[in-house]
Parts: sequence; C-alpha cells; structure tokens
Amino acid sequence: MAPTVTRRSAQIHRTLAPHRVGNDPTTLLTHESFWRATITPEGPGTLHLQWSAHGLDAESFGPGAHWLLERAEHYAGSGDPGHRFDQHAHPAIVSAQRDHPELRLSNGHCLYHTLLPTVIGQRVTAVEAHRSWRRLCQQYGEPAPGPYPLLLPPRPEVLRVQPSWRLHPLGIDRRRSDALAQLAKHADRLFALDDALPQQATALLAHIPGIGPWTIGAALGHALGDADAVAVGDFHLKNTIAWTLAGEPRASDDRMLELLEPYRGQRGRVIALLAAQGAQAPKYGARQRILPMERW
Repeated sequence: MAPTVTRRSAQIHRTLAPHRVGNDPTTLLTHESFWRATITPEGPGTLHLQWSAHGLDAESFGPGAHWLLERAEHYAGSGDPGHRFDQHAHPAIVSAQRDHPELRLSNGHCLYHTLLPTVIGQRVTAVEAHRSWRRLCQQYGEPAPGPYPLLLPPRPEVLRVQPSWRLHPLGIDRRRSDALAQLAKHADRLFALDDALPQQATALLAHIPGIGPWTIGAALGHALGDADAVAVGDFHLKNTIAWTLAGEPRASDDRMLELLEPYRGQRGRVIALLAAQGAQAPKYGARQRILPMERW
C-alpha cells in the first residue's frame, strides 16, 4: 500500500477514535473498519464503515439504518472543511498540521449517545469511566442490529427510571446517575439536535442539570463536529496546552483559554492536532492508587 494511502487510513482512524470509549461494547475500531451501534431519531441502528485505497464503503442495519447511512461520510470527517493555519500560528500547531494534513473532525450526529459516557467520565479517571460505561451498557443495553455482536447504549426510557442505587455498583455515583437521568428525560430534544449547529446544542445543554462546560466541551467535538470545542475543567488538558504553547508545565483553565484565544473558532482543531502529535505536559510525583467508587 502506498505511503499516502497508509497515512490517509491512519487519519481516518484518528478521526473516528474519539467515538470509542475504552473497551467499548457499542463501538469497534480497527485500522480499516469502524462499527458503531447507536440510537438514532428513527430507532436503533448499526453503522459499518470500511476504507481502503479505493475509498470509503458504508453499510448499516436496523430501523435507524437509512438515517445512519445518510450521515456515514460525516463520521469519517468528510463534512469537515478543514482549516489551514498560517505561518503566524504557533510552531507546534504548524508542525502538527504538516504531519497530519488530512486530519478531519468527525461529526457523529450522536448527541445522546456521546453524552452518556462523557457524563460518566465526570470527576473520575479514564480507567474508571471506561469500566463504568461498559458495565452500564452490559446491564441496560440491548443487542444491536446487524451481524457484529455489539450492544446499544441504554434506551432513554430504560435509563431514566433507574434509581441511583442501581448504578452505584457500576461505579456511578448519585450525582452522575442524576445527570444521566436528566439526559434520558430530555432525550427527544437531544435527538432533535443531532443535525444542529453546536451553538444550538450548547444552549440546550447549559440548562440541563449536571451538564457543565467540561461535559459540553468534551462531547461536542465528535458528537456534532464542533471545531471550537474545549473541555474547560479537564484535569490534563490545560497543562498540555500550556506546556506545548508556552513551555509552562502547569496552568489554570483561564491560562489555557488565553493561549487558545488566537485560534478561536478552531480551538478544538488545535487540540486534536496536538493530541495527534502526542503532546502532553511533564508528569510529577507517583501515580495515585485509585479505589473503585463502588467500594466506597
């Protein structure tokens, strides 16, 4: 396979990667294919994407099949016009774009689905969040349509009636379980925004209890293809941005936003490019031992 084709395949893989949450029972991603079981405004569906030197192929299954197929190319980033940073951008950004010229942002049109694991990730480590998301889908999800053994995310009508004590053994505390119930309660409004602009979704989400700036910024980048999404409040992101753009190993959210301000409108793209380069701030001290929340 030619190097340019290999590079394009790697960039499609990187574009789709944010949709997979750890060992995700709803999503499978390999170097040449992508499977996604989700709930659409038209019902459950499974999307299968496969790419090669000949292009992108898509097939779908279930009641939501047609809806997913119409948006399949957006998953792979074809709806993202891209942006070329000029010579005035920080050298780290210019270098990242030179190394990843075909990187595009995914638009999964999947607000409800993406918000569920994002809420689960509030104030816990990635390892804990990934484990809880998998347990939630195994407990309350259903087998997805199609030939591959995936699970659907929990349906809103199932999730909104679960008391918090039922989610505690899954590693989800009362505060996050309440936020999940709120998402389920407003699911119809979320599905109605699957084709909306990120600004419209932000306006609704800001009024849902338990949904704050971090959750919105962490979800909208790949849920709706928001090129300006920033997860304010993230434990690592502010330090990564400060270290990469200013050589400062630690920073506040305000400092991060100050450094990203010249790129407003494309701040999420900057973050994606720097992540593709493997940018991270120095780590200090020993790793803290994490006691699983269900054992509290």
